[in-house]
Amino acid sequence: QGAQPPGKCWQKVLYERQPFPDNYVDHRFLEELRKNIYARKYQYWAVVFESGVVIQQLCSVCVFVVIWWYMDNGLLTPQWLFGAGLASSLIGYVLFDVIDLGVGRKESGRTRWADLKSTLVFIAFTYGFSPVLKTLTESISTDTIYAMSVLMLLGHLIFFDYGANAAIVSSTLSLNMAIFASVCLASRLPRSLHTFAMVTFAIQMFALWPMLQKKLKARTPRCYVGVTLLFALSALAGLLTVSGVAALLFALLLVSISCLCPYCLIRLQLLKDNIHGPWDEAEIKDDLSRFLM
Repeated sequence: QGAQPPGKCWQKVLYERQPFPDNYVDHRFLEELRKNIYARKYQYWAVVFESGVVIQQLCSVCVFVVIWWYMDNGLLTPQWLFGAGLASSLIGYVLFDVIDLGVGRKESGRTRWADLKSTLVFIAFTYGFSPVLKTLTESISTDTIYAMSVLMLLGHLIFFDYGANAAIVSSTLSLNMAIFASVCLASRLPRSLHTFAMVTFAIQMFALWPMLQKKLKARTPRCYVGVTLLFALSALAGLLTVSGVAALLFALLLVSISCLCPYCLIRLQLLKDNIHGPWDEAEIKDDLSRFLM
């Protein structure tokens, strides 16, 4: 900003010769300064509620790993796992329709007979290919299998759709990575029946369970909170039977994500200082769709 020549008023125009330097601005330049006009105001308990999606997905991975450990150590039979998973799936299937009184099913046009056929086909194919899945990784060392499983489960958590509109989100990739990890771990179980039960359980945990919890969150938030707490306690109880140290660390992780991280977000939001003014890029607010026809 320089001295304004006498007798001439600076105008904010582009195609007019004026007796001012190119970078000249007058005292009105900062009058249009605005701060944080697009900043979102977060409420602590609202952020805690939204963190439930992350909590549930972490608990899903935890429960899956604990169940695999039980199977690997002979503490859980594949028949019991398949039966319990089938009963849970039936309950979840009924709840899925009860939550919205069948509105979603009517909109999709899918019948229960179609669901039954898809389920039977999946069970038949999984059972038929379980011997192949059991021997699929025989030439790969166990340490490599464990390392790949850890990486795939981490990738599943990273790419999972938590409701954020981001380029990194990919539900398909997330599910595929989880199934790949389940196949790797299931191939190290004693028998083909164990592999079949484990892969079926993985589909229930990583494909069907997120669909139910998403509908619970949208339709019945209070039930969603209760289910999240119960699921987290169940995961902690199961992990406690495997390792007390791991259960303690996992509990600290859940508390940090659900309580500490929202608090940090709220506090850091107060320090946000985005400025807006005449130097911003121009925004075209007119409807330009007519030019694209």
